[in-house]
Amino acid sequence: MDIPRIFTVTESAHRIHNPFTPEKLATLGAVLRLEPGTRVLDLGSGSGEMLCTWARDYGITGVGVDMSRLFSAQAKRRAEELGVADRVEFIHGDAAGYVAAEKAGVAACLGATWIGGGVAGTIELLAKSLLPGGILLIGEPYWRQLPPTEEIAGECLAGSISDFLMLPELVGSFGELGYDVVEMVLADQEGWDRYEAAKWLTMRRWLAENPGDDFAKEVRALLTSEPRRHVAYTREYLGWGVFALMAR
Repeated sequence: MDIPRIFTVTESAHRIHNPFTPEKLATLGAVLRLEPGTRVLDLGSGSGEMLCTWARDYGITGVGVDMSRLFSAQAKRRAEELGVADRVEFIHGDAAGYVAAEKAGVAACLGATWIGGGVAGTIELLAKSLLPGGILLIGEPYWRQLPPTEEIAGECLAGSISDFLMLPELVGSFGELGYDVVEMVLADQEGWDRYEAAKWLTMRRWLAENPGDDFAKEVRALLTSEPRRHVAYTREYLGWGVFALMAR
């Protein structure tokens, strides 16, 4: 079980696999008013930066689940590095359908709502692992401005314009599912730059180290096209945010 190789190559140097800076991640933990000992479940936990830094800074405990072998190993190393390996656990596995044996005060899925077939299904999945009165965290893209054509939506790596909502509609959709939005932290263009631009140096160095790899042609094509695509499309049209929800 693993993610497509292209992500293992392009995001191998990432600590945060979303358009969030470390400062935004810290802000999210602060605004949630996390109490020491709060248990956090993170489905699609990537390299574990959220759980590890929150364990260090706010005293939480938790479990992360991710299907990337590389990212799961990186998460465990990060926990050791920050001295929190006794408080957070990382499982290499499929987050789709995962229900925690011990319920959590915070259950999160940031940037991986495909595990539940979309936002509604992911909220339903997370709720199964949540204590009464707990908080759900959903990280999801939205349109900063509506693409004028389906072609431009495709350049933002969306299947169609209808894949994402505008921010007011996205926030309103949580209420329609029976949840109050009790906090939010939104990415900015700097966050998008750090997420996307960091891939370019990683790809360039990977190409230098692996010139004969059969995958090199695909990586070279991405490195050639991605900088312009990002600044022309993703950076201008696509937003991303984490929304804290509580059941009504």
